[in-house]
Amino acid sequence: MATTKSASKKGLNELFHDTLKDIYFAEKKILATLPKMAKAAQSDDLKAAFEKHRDQTEEHVARLEEVFDVIDKKPVGKTCAAIVGITEEGAEIMEEYKGSPSLDAGLLAAAQAVEHYEISRYGTLRTWASELGLTEAVNLLDKTLGEEKETDAALTELAESAVNVAAEAA
Repeated sequence: MATTKSASKKGLNELFHDTLKDIYFAEKKILATLPKMAKAAQSDDLKAAFEKHRDQTEEHVARLEEVFDVIDKKPVGKTCAAIVGITEEGAEIMEEYKGSPSLDAGLLAAAQAVEHYEISRYGTLRTWASELGLTEAVNLLDKTLGEEKETDAALTELAESAVNVAAEAA
């Protein structure tokens, strides 16, 4: 497979920037989706978890804007097909399971798919930022990565302690 001359000159700096644009788009998409998921959730605890994560996601967007500043680039998103697909799956669950005892379990599963994507992206970006010597970016990305892992753990706890149990009992 032949590569174009410009593609062959792209290095880790460009890949870091492209991936940063990807997660920026993803976070903005997640911000738009979380209120819909909170509204659809039947469990008060799940509603609260989605609302808390929305507030955190606003902070994540702000941190990403700081990372863009570190690399002297304008904060812009690049369509992220992965997050579009994951959020479309969540929308399907909301439609297909509306009013069902399994709705919250499905919403939780969709939310965890989002978390796992974010954990993957932030871990990669943090590693690349380190390799590129972008210490300030490493710190910002690491803080968000930690919060994403905490959210995933909280969602797992909620699923195992209440939501899945309620769905199974129905």
